[in-house]
Amino acid sequence: MVAALGGTKGLAFLLAAGVVAEFIAKDCSSPQTAEINIRKREGTLMKWLHIGQVEAALFIGIAAMIDKTNRKPILVGGLLSAIITEGQYMHARNAGLRNPGQETEQY
Repeated sequence: MVAALGGTKGLAFLLAAGVVAEFIAKDCSSPQTAEINIRKREGTLMKWLHIGQVEAALFIGIAAMIDKTNRKPILVGGLLSAIITEGQYMHARNAGLRNPGQETEQY
């Protein structure tokens, strides 16, 4: 059926575009904003990071179960992204606490 409809190249194209958008959004907005506003966000920052990591692990696990052919790259890619994201947020938190600058959030 998939081959008759032109394969999955369109889906792969959209997936690649979506992944780029997600990485840019995560790297430009969240860790940067966390670093700048850590004094206000520290209490919830790591909680929500870890909730997101659990959610991501669930989806990665499901994808790996469904797609046995690509199980290893799915798991490796998911794990690598989780490790990198954890490191980025830890750095943002530590840098913001060590060298607080002008915050952008007022409340």
